[in-house]
Amino acid sequence: MLLASAAATAYLLFGLYTQSTAVQVSQAELAVGRACRAIIDRYSLSLGQKTTDGKAADLPRIVSDALSGWPGIEGGIWSNADGSLAYAFPTYEGSGPKLDLPEAERGSIAAVNAETRQLGRSVVSHRLTRTQALLVQACPLHGPVPGLTAWTMTRAHVNDGPAYPRFLAALGFLAVAVIGSAGFLGHFLYGYARRIARLEAALEAPRSDGSDLAHLEPTGEYELDRLVDALNAAGTRLKEAREQAVAAERMAAVGRLSADVAHEIRNPIGAMRLKAENALAAGDPVRAKAALGAILGQIVRVETLLRDLLSLTQARALVRAPTDIRALLVETSQLHEDFARQRGVHMVMDFEGLPSSDRPHIDREQVRRALDNLLLNALQHAPPDSLVSLSARRIIREGAPRLHLLISDIGQGIDPAMRSRLFEPFVTGRSDGTGLGLAIVNKVALAHRGKTMFLEGEGATTFWLDLPWQPS
Repeated sequence: MLLASAAATAYLLFGLYTQSTAVQVSQAELAVGRACRAIIDRYSLSLGQKTTDGKAADLPRIVSDALSGWPGIEGGIWSNADGSLAYAFPTYEGSGPKLDLPEAERGSIAAVNAETRQLGRSVVSHRLTRTQALLVQACPLHGPVPGLTAWTMTRAHVNDGPAYPRFLAALGFLAVAVIGSAGFLGHFLYGYARRIARLEAALEAPRSDGSDLAHLEPTGEYELDRLVDALNAAGTRLKEAREQAVAAERMAAVGRLSADVAHEIRNPIGAMRLKAENALAAGDPVRAKAALGAILGQIVRVETLLRDLLSLTQARALVRAPTDIRALLVETSQLHEDFARQRGVHMVMDFEGLPSSDRPHIDREQVRRALDNLLLNALQHAPPDSLVSLSARRIIREGAPRLHLLISDIGQGIDPAMRSRLFEPFVTGRSDGTGLGLAIVNKVALAHRGKTMFLEGEGATTFWLDLPWQPS
């Protein structure tokens, strides 16, 4: 916009300067015409005082008197036969009077006078140069002597005239104003952009303190510092609110977990107590042995519950390493071949979307345990003579590769009432389940900075782990 405005202004200035130059030339042309008529008038008044040959000595005085009121105009009387008869430049600003016809313009003067004699009317000649315009006008003199003409001449300054310095000054001021404004604006925008880039880098930088927003330092720019103060205040409030929410969620989780653990442990303990009381009251060794067997089964159930619960609550650092996903899926499926055979379920595997050379960096044992839970869950829900599929593929999302591990079964699907809490502890659709399997799977995915998802469609239920191919 600055450059466009400057170009438009320069165009207007140039147009004004051109118009002023044209006006100067027009004014000069008008002046030489009037001066030429003044010579004619003086010559007509002096005809009674001249000799019949028209060569009276007062011709120069006639020209001088006629041109004395026209600054910058010179002229004379020209004869067809004898050339210049009189010449005067009464307003000449030199050191003395100018009495000689300018030789450099003699040819132009002679040509204009000849054209005037030929046409019988006034003729104006223009000769333009880089710095000035030369104007010569000739007028016929009617009198006793034939072939006489009056002529006048002046110069109109163009590039070095009074308008030219003003034009250059205006252009110079315009250039300085535009360059200065552009420089100031560029410096201002550059500084502003640097401050904004610094704020952006501070906001994007990883934070070790767990805060959602970084504490921003003042930039020195008033408007930006107001935004910085607002962001810092918002970050403080957000951190406090998140800490309160986390604390409240922890208390709620502890409450739910305590209630669920108490419920899960109370049932087998109650069963063991009942079996023990019946065995003691009966006094029958066979019934006592059966009761002890039932009590041991309940103890195994409690141990399994406690083991899964400890696995869910105890944090364990990831041990990432390049892992052969094909071998991992084959090993996982082999561990459950007998159980699948008992239920009449067939397992199939698909590695079509998995590269053979590049391997993902994951914790093999934790991912294997997650796959164990998912596969066991699928086998328990799949009807006889159905298929359970295991597949792995590598996809690109947002420019980064990711690992998808999928396990599908054809079962009854997921109860809609359980879907929102499916990955919470002790949420299960089986009477003999602990509800910790999917919670453990979700914990493994989150530890890898991934997630667990499920999808129901076309009679199949699919769970899959979405994990980064390599840690960022």
